[in-house]
Amino acid sequence: MLNKKAVLITGGTGSFGKKFIETILIRYPNVKKIIIYSRDELKQSIIKQKYPSYDYPQLRFFIGDVRDKDRLTQACEGVDVIIHAAAIKQVDTAEYNPTECIRTNIDGAENVIHAALACGVKDVVALSTDKACAPINLYGATKLVSDKLFAAANNIRGSKDIKFSVVRYGNVMGSRGSVIPFFLEKRKDGELPVTHKEMTRFNISLQDGVNLVMYALGHHLGGEIFVPKIPSYKITDVAEAVAPKCKIRYVGVRPGEKLHEEMITDTDSLHTIDLGRYYAILPSVSYNYSEEEYLVHHNAKMVPFGFKYSSDSNTDWETIEGLRQLIVEHVDSSFKV
Repeated sequence: MLNKKAVLITGGTGSFGKKFIETILIRYPNVKKIIIYSRDELKQSIIKQKYPSYDYPQLRFFIGDVRDKDRLTQACEGVDVIIHAAAIKQVDTAEYNPTECIRTNIDGAENVIHAALACGVKDVVALSTDKACAPINLYGATKLVSDKLFAAANNIRGSKDIKFSVVRYGNVMGSRGSVIPFFLEKRKDGELPVTHKEMTRFNISLQDGVNLVMYALGHHLGGEIFVPKIPSYKITDVAEAVAPKCKIRYVGVRPGEKLHEEMITDTDSLHTIDLGRYYAILPSVSYNYSEEEYLVHHNAKMVPFGFKYSSDSNTDWETIEGLRQLIVEHVDSSFKV
């Protein structure tokens, strides 16, 4: 799928980008080019050390910001596939710096779309978040707008052979700023700050997130929001898994934070199809394909009326022991209770 293709990853020095690069190099050794586009020179230099040019000549490093349309367009010359992972992601940071979040997450998304259209890119997949579903914080709201922009981009492609779609998933186990690395660090203090005893979240590994993007690249018609079927966990179970001997201090829900996350609302379900391993929310406005054409293409079926996909009503749950095994596998191989 990606052999002899040029791939650009915005935000390519982040947790997802690094795992995506690793996966491409393993699965598609004949990839033509991997362009890592980000504004962090230090993180790019660290990746360069891991993948030196004499062994990995297909890697390219572009310093640039998705806010900079001209630089982004320059980087997209000759590119076949764009994975858009760049974003301001921290909920509290977005609440305090709303204009900066809008410029990156919304204006940046629009720049990616226009650069892709201008440069003859064939496939674009944008990363979203469960917080974009019925958002209550600015980060989620900007990602919802971004999702809508990418879905609608399929309606302005004209005769261009290009497809835009989105992947949406929950908390990535072990990613920077996520709860498990935070708890691993805080257990040294003998006390874990927990927001609320009823809080739940979806859980996905970095590799499963990458696999979802690969699936979207290989199967999208354009306009879909792909959603994985993944387990939930209770925040108290994560605390018990990481540090059962630590005292728990309940500190309250932070501004802009939900008790439970959703990925598909009951209203979204009217346009949601079941693909087996994944769900896909179809675009509400599409001038390219009908609902029936999406169903046939994906060999899918509609979800039941009134269906919704929420972390608290999920049927698949992580156990405490299962979480410990996942921590060893995906976060810290030396982890012990």
